[in-house]
Amino acid sequence: MDNEEPSSTKEDVDVTKPQEENSFPHYTLFDITIDTGLQDDDGNEIPRPFTKNQMRKWLKKVKWENRKAEKRAREKAKAKERRREAREANIDLGPNRKALKKMKLERPKRSTSIVIDLSFDHLMMEKDRFKVIKQILRCYSINRRSETPVQFHITSFGDVAKSDMSRHNGYEHWDINFHEAPYLEVFSKENIVYLTSESENIIEQFEENTAYIIGGLVDHNKHKGLCHKIAEEQGIRHGQLPLDKYINMKTRKVLTIDHVFEIVLRVCEGVPWQDALLKVLPLRKGAHICDNQSEKY
Repeated sequence: MDNEEPSSTKEDVDVTKPQEENSFPHYTLFDITIDTGLQDDDGNEIPRPFTKNQMRKWLKKVKWENRKAEKRAREKAKAKERRREAREANIDLGPNRKALKKMKLERPKRSTSIVIDLSFDHLMMEKDRFKVIKQILRCYSINRRSETPVQFHITSFGDVAKSDMSRHNGYEHWDINFHEAPYLEVFSKENIVYLTSESENIIEQFEENTAYIIGGLVDHNKHKGLCHKIAEEQGIRHGQLPLDKYINMKTRKVLTIDHVFEIVLRVCEGVPWQDALLKVLPLRKGAHICDNQSEKY
């Protein structure tokens, strides 16, 4: 027994065994640059630890990351060309980025607040959550260019929303107040008004020191009346914009987050309701002055 050679340990086997025959190469998300099915860029088969659906989503994110720098470079070049053409045509394109930063520090804000409620993450697919973020970006751009901006708040800004927003570098420094807490923990209950088209209350003017809540939900009408139901259950005020009073529309009176935001902002700036509605609503909505407007009002 003393002359018997010691048996090989697992480590000995691992050291001597040809690695290329018994193990797969390890790939990370960013090693795959094109959608080749389940193959790498050289056509070699790769392990299939994920479903086709998961792979498709990952590859989509990879493509977005790989093209992000190129896309930004193209956007900068286009913006530079637009500025050059505008200078030659003596057209004012408004304040540039540097001027906007200075305006942010100098312009007084109204005490009226517009709040986007992001408590609906669990009711949306990823693509609809991204639509919400895109509309928030438009709201931010509209508000920062206003001569009298409103207080802009995001509430229920949880992990999912942070992950979605992180696609936009530097958002933490934007002129937006981000709150992880829900709006009831940020504002006094008596100073909250939830904007919902199902409300029987018509809003004619926006009050100072009041927070107007817009539901951050893109649901394709799957959860109709949800925001109104929430306001009723929480015992907070609610109201709708006076669309029927001032305009007729060819389509359903369902507005996006940024449309509601801009309408409220323009009316707060002193723009008449009818002018604000006609200016903000897109042509596809077919908005036009009510036929009986002059007779009724």
